[in-house]
Amino acid sequence: MRKPILGPAMPSFAHVQSSVLQEFKRYLFAASDKGVFRISDIMSWLKPSRTIPVTRWRAPSRWRTKPSTFAVLVIGLWLFGTGDGMLVAAGLGVSPWTVLAQGLSTKLPMSIGLATFLVSVLVLLLWIPLRERPGLGTICNAIVIALALQVSLIYLPRPQIFGLQLAEVLIGIAAIGLGSGLYLTTNLGPGPRDGWMTGIHQRTGWPVPAVRLSIEVVVLGIGWLLGGVVGLGTVLFALLIGPSVGYGLMIVGTFGRDRTKPAENISEDEFPELDA
Repeated sequence: MRKPILGPAMPSFAHVQSSVLQEFKRYLFAASDKGVFRISDIMSWLKPSRTIPVTRWRAPSRWRTKPSTFAVLVIGLWLFGTGDGMLVAAGLGVSPWTVLAQGLSTKLPMSIGLATFLVSVLVLLLWIPLRERPGLGTICNAIVIALALQVSLIYLPRPQIFGLQLAEVLIGIAAIGLGSGLYLTTNLGPGPRDGWMTGIHQRTGWPVPAVRLSIEVVVLGIGWLLGGVVGLGTVLFALLIGPSVGYGLMIVGTFGRDRTKPAENISEDEFPELDA
């Protein structure tokens, strides 16, 4: 009697279900060759960047750039200055560094303008032990931010309702964070105070948001002890600017990185810190 010819064994339902789930998971968490956002991209948005990512527009040195990189630098600094203007227009308090300058002016025979200048010089001197170097971005930082601040104050609203004032402060902090993310990733050099942040980050490996938060809180505390005026906006800025810069760097890094590489092949080594 001939034996029946048996076909290939039918896979069990559990096996099929497991295979489908594995393929679906692989699809979700794999990077798209076409630049389509997937779950892996969305999940990365839930936490701020710990360092300064390498972007497509990153300059090869602090003094050599191309038009696209310079455009990103100016846009970032202008957004930064506009955020500063929103803090001023809201009227809920000045930045921690201004509080420090106010405190110095109350204890020493100098104006707040001179105190601000001396603080900036001191911060630049602190770059030396951190081995931080200036660049084209350092010069543009002073010029573009000051210009953006002056222009924005002409057009920004000055609300009298507390809720609107608070909203303007929070939007301003977010604008400064995103602007910082843009201009810092050009690798053209940080501003005086941001140079302190990037220098400490590079030498210690501490996350950028934590470094910025620590600096602002310490500066605020010293300024307050010296007699500077502290407002709600000042406290919010000190507490939120670190995370804001971290999320700004994360957003810029997400959109600015080379998306032709599969996400699973991207390691932390491809997001090094700024060159010293």
